[in-house]
Amino acid sequence: MTENIKIIRNFISAWSNLDPDELINYFTEDGIYYNMPIEPVQGKNNLKLFIQGFLNDWTKTEWEISNIICDGNTVFVERIDKTEVGNIKIDLPCCGIFEMEDGKIKIWRDYFDMNTYTGPLSKSK
Repeated sequence: MTENIKIIRNFISAWSNLDPDELINYFTEDGIYYNMPIEPVQGKNNLKLFIQGFLNDWTKTEWEISNIICDGNTVFVERIDKTEVGNIKIDLPCCGIFEMEDGKIKIWRDYFDMNTYTGPLSKSK
């Protein structure tokens, strides 16, 4: 297993701690997160605020890796994000692409169907 795969496995596992401070430490100072289809977020301070924004509502999350491969400094991860928002359970299939630099995430792009996440939330209101 490559070092980049280990880092990304640890990053994915860390989400279950629901701690934005822990999560932003995986990024470079100028790291970018593309949470498709939302506008990209860049820089550790902005990333922390963005991540904290949705973690505030989460009560639990476990991300299950289906497939993970690495080509140099690029790691591809197919996963299912199993998240609970209060008593609402959401299983969100995702594909994440991570570009690594010196053991940190330089760019992260996540592809998913937004309605899979927002649909269950809108039905509960």
